[in-house]
Amino acid sequence: MTRNSRIWWLVGFLIALVGVGFPYWRAPSAMTALPGAFYGPGLAALVVVAMMLRAFGTGRFVPLVLLVAAAAPTAVILRMLVGDSAGMPVSWPRELLIASAIGLAASLAGTLIGSLFLLRSSRRPQ
Repeated sequence: MTRNSRIWWLVGFLIALVGVGFPYWRAPSAMTALPGAFYGPGLAALVVVAMMLRAFGTGRFVPLVLLVAAAAPTAVILRMLVGDSAGMPVSWPRELLIASAIGLAASLAGTLIGSLFLLRSSRRPQ
């Protein structure tokens, strides 16, 4: 398995999903108001995963930003579908939009930091 293998993208996405989702999924319903529910270790997980994927040269900038950013709204969707609440909340489009914006900002920050490391490396992706 090389560093350009797409399996690293799947591993990175799953780590980001669990990192941002686990604290969000375990929180009581009264504490899941976005954006406050994502602040903390969940956003740090998104930043670190995006930084590592980019720093190790696993892919291009924009696809990695979008891949890691997708973990935040996926965590919200999973809580809506599997959670203990009865059905989807009325404000689900707003929650998905907020989660997407937060995920995009954290992923962009991590990918930019990872790009700085990649500039000093010989592992640039093709």
